[in-house]
Amino acid sequence: MTKLLEKAFKKASKLPEVEQNGLAKWLLEELEAEKEWEKRFAQSEDVLDLFTDETLEAHKNKNKQENNKANLPSFL
Repeated sequence: MTKLLEKAFKKASKLPEVEQNGLAKWLLEELEAEKEWEKRFAQSEDVLDLFTDETLEAHKNKNKQENNKANLPSFL
């Protein structure tokens, strides 16, 4: 345990029991929410990679089309 967390728990231990329970409940909920967020983000990473690949491919194709248009004779 870090010194800062130890200091926070030491101060929290001086709070009335009802406030300690409220703080403990809040902290546990935050830790669980963080774990859930990390899980969801890890699952979405593959989807984000796919979107990135599709976006880069579309951008590359757009550039190719623009370059092809630039090489056309001026009367077209």
